Amino acid sequence: MHISIDTQKVAYARDLAQSIVKPMLDYFATHSTVSTERAALRLFGVDGVDADEVPWPNRAVDALRERGLLERGACYWLGFACLQTGLAPQAAAEAIAKGEVDFTAPIAPQEVEEWTDSRAKVILDELLAQRRDRELNRRGRLGMGPKPWKYLIVATGNIFEDVPQAVAAARAGADIIAVIRSTGQSLIDFVPYGTTTEGTGGTYATGANFKLMREALDEVGEEQGRYIMLTNYASGLCMPEISVLAAQHGLDMLLNDAMYGILFRDINIFRTLCDQYFSRLVNAASRIIINTGEDNYLTTADAFEQGHTVLASQFINERFALAAGMTPNLMGLGHAFEMNPRTPDGLSYEIAMAQLVRQVFPEAPLKYMPPTKHITGDIFQAYAHNALFNLVSVLTNQEIHLLGIMTEAIHTPFASDRHLALKNADYVFNYARNMGADLDWKEDGMVATRARLVLDQSVELLEKVAKEGLVPAIGKGEFADVKRAPDGGKGLSGVFERAGNYFNPFMTRLEALNGVSMAKV
Repeated sequence: MHISIDTQKVAYARDLAQSIVKPMLDYFATHSTVSTERAALRLFGVDGVDADEVPWPNRAVDALRERGLLERGACYWLGFACLQTGLAPQAAAEAIAKGEVDFTAPIAPQEVEEWTDSRAKVILDELLAQRRDRELNRRGRLGMGPKPWKYLIVATGNIFEDVPQAVAAARAGADIIAVIRSTGQSLIDFVPYGTTTEGTGGTYATGANFKLMREALDEVGEEQGRYIMLTNYASGLCMPEISVLAAQHGLDMLLNDAMYGILFRDINIFRTLCDQYFSRLVNAASRIIINTGEDNYLTTADAFEQGHTVLASQFINERFALAAGMTPNLMGLGHAFEMNPRTPDGLSYEIAMAQLVRQVFPEAPLKYMPPTKHITGDIFQAYAHNALFNLVSVLTNQEIHLLGIMTEAIHTPFASDRHLALKNADYVFNYARNMGADLDWKEDGMVATRARLVLDQSVELLEKVAKEGLVPAIGKGEFADVKRAPDGGKGLSGVFERAGNYFNPFMTRLEALNGVSMAKV
């Protein structure tokens, strides 16, 4: 299926996105955050909590900041502490937190950096070897189900209840399991430790929870003879840390989008964009597919009137991802089937938007979201609405397909609700599997005209944002009709300017590994 669009205009939009993103990339080159520094410590294996259940990475970074040392980088001082005390990284981080390290000891900076960098190389080599092994001996051996991949959410708050629900969903045909995160976790500036049973509206994202769910999905994947992908949420104040935990525990996808955090969680612009850069360096190296949150724009703004803001944001998100070395096949750019079902010819407009996004980002595993805003308690209408969503998805070759649930907005889905969602999708995907290959759209018809209009409006918005700057544009509510001030939101106090001798061997090595040159981007 194809729509005639102006490819030169698409290229121009990408040029605009690059100019929009460039000032923020310059900012990333001179700034860091407490969460980025904690993520680096986690890569060194620092984990666990103290007697007050405060994570040791937080304790160590806070101690360095109180001493005025953090600007040089937590990795430098961890290496210094290991050399000064003879302790392993975990114990050395605890010693930093307790004030037991003599930071005046006569240790040459070159010795510290060489010692620390050599260990960072070993750690990254081991992490990437684990990933290659998973790709070859799990996903490569078992394979995946046909696309669109059916993506289902579990969200009980208790990981020990999530696991059997996820296993049941996989047995019923789900290809991707997403463990939705506990309400408000994105706003807490630490990662809880261990398995958790008391989340609200979801389950806490922790290393232990990741490990438990990954093991369960690997087991059921062997039983079913296909690989089951695991997704969690990294947007929020601990975005880089959760990306590290995901890499360490074999996750396949992460909700990973600073714009979502800015607009819908009121996280400070500079904090979360800076965090996103390091997070995506980790994701790119670990081959973790990111999911972005543009679909949420259409829950606060009208999908027909504001569809172009989704496309404009996708261009920007693509450029941020490329700047971290992500390849297009790792960019699960988000969009949604969210037009008012009472809109005349709404199905044609939905097809136009979905096909436009597909053509503009031909290599991206697009994340297509179901109708939610206009779903009511009428489960029969919802089931029909979701069937049309399924049809558009298979016609336009979407890849990551979050299943619509007929009881949306009524209650947390029962296993039976998910089963019916899978049956609906399987029926439509099978019945219209190759239908899109036989369809084309009149150049002057409704679908093509709508697609070109959305592209034109997107370019106009990108021109506007390029002229005024991304941060001021966000402040004016250009995206999702939500305004955020550059000095507002949560987490700004966790941003700091790097010293001239700042040292983070993971960032340097990940940039080299991912082919990133800040001078070029």
